[in-house]
Amino acid sequence: MGIIETLLIAVSLGMDCFSVSLASGMMLRKMRWSLFLRTAFFFGLFQAIMPVIGWLGASTFSDIIRDYDHWVAFAMLLMLGINMIREGFKAEEESHVDVSRMKMVLLLAVATSIDALAVGVTLAFTGFDSFVALLLPVALIGAMSLAMSLAGSVIGALARRVVKWRPEPLGGVALIAIGIKILIEHLYY
Repeated sequence: MGIIETLLIAVSLGMDCFSVSLASGMMLRKMRWSLFLRTAFFFGLFQAIMPVIGWLGASTFSDIIRDYDHWVAFAMLLMLGINMIREGFKAEEESHVDVSRMKMVLLLAVATSIDALAVGVTLAFTGFDSFVALLLPVALIGAMSLAMSLAGSVIGALARRVVKWRPEPLGGVALIAIGIKILIEHLYY
C-alpha cells in the first residue's frame, strides 16, 4: 500500500470525526477552543490506536472483529443519535446532552474509531508485517483525524452563530447516518 492509498484511508476515517465534531460544535453556544482541542486530540488518538489494536489482534481475532465491529459502532452511534434527537426537543434547561463532558468525548471517539480497528486488521493482511511499518499509516490517520475533527468543531460552532435553532436533532440524525453508513459498508462491500 502506497502513500496515496494511506492518505485516502486517513481522509476517509477522518470524515466521521469531521461529521461528529461538526454536530458537536453546533451544540455549543460559544467557541470553546480547549474543548475543540481536547476533542480533536482524543479523536486523533483513538483513530491512531485502533489500527494498532486491530493489527495486533488480526491473527487471533480477525474473524470476530470483522464480524461484529460494524454492529458495535452502529449500536453506539444509534443510541447516541436517538438520545440527541430526544434531547433536542426538550426545553433547553432540561437538555442533558453535554458534548463538553469527557465521558461524551471519549464515547464519541470510540464510536467513530471502530472502523479504524478494521483498518488495522486489513493492514495486517496487506503487507504491514512489523510495528515500524505501521508507524506512517498510524501517524497519518491520527493527524488527519485530529485536523478534520478540529475543523468540524470550529465550523460547527461558527454555524451555530448563524443558525438560531437547536441543532441536537440534526446532530442525532448525523450520528445515526454515520452508523448506518458504517453498517452498510461492512454488510455489502
